[in-house]
Amino acid sequence: MPVPSAYPFRPYQPLRVPVSEMERRSQLRYENFSQRRSVRDFSPEPVPRAVIENLIRVAGTAPSGANKQPWTFCAVQSPALKKQIRVAAEQEETEAYAHRMPPEWLEDLAPLGTDSHKEFLETAPWLLVVFRRIYEPQHDGSQRNNYYVNESVGLATGFLLAAAHEAGLAFLTHTPSPMNFLTRLLNRPKNERPYLLIPIGYPAPDAQVPDIHRKSLEDISAWY
Repeated sequence: MPVPSAYPFRPYQPLRVPVSEMERRSQLRYENFSQRRSVRDFSPEPVPRAVIENLIRVAGTAPSGANKQPWTFCAVQSPALKKQIRVAAEQEETEAYAHRMPPEWLEDLAPLGTDSHKEFLETAPWLLVVFRRIYEPQHDGSQRNNYYVNESVGLATGFLLAAAHEAGLAFLTHTPSPMNFLTRLLNRPKNERPYLLIPIGYPAPDAQVPDIHRKSLEDISAWY
């Protein structure tokens, strides 16, 4: 017998379009997203808070395990706090490049021209810090676990980045390791763990990106 649901159910009627229109829209989406690139040179030009709020709202529509929505998106605009984040991130990155990264990793990064200097953490008008919520504290002091947390937060972050690209913004998925300093600097609760640090804004007028090539459909798919 099915377990009674705590949620009322309602009919679901997603937008349905003719096949030809579906093909056209999906092709346009591909052409648009094929232009997306990771950016490390940002313009300090401000981005309205309302835009960032809408991007986070989009992220909040992502599917999640048991509808737990185990994510928190912290939007950082304060220059002083961005400076603190940059200093802490560069300390970890300096150690990583010097001692933590194996030779193969450094070899793979070399063509991209990255190093431990992360000035974009101050230049970008916003830093979005994504936290994954491991559990939810209860009123009685107990803890209730969340499910498929990494998968859920990854999906929500993907929704956010797609929306940011469609809004005409550039971004970088930055993962200084370890990222515990973000928990401390943002004073986040014990049930949250840092997942991703995303500088976001407009690319600098003279921004350059590596001329990389993406794998073909044949390389990333299998059909049965």
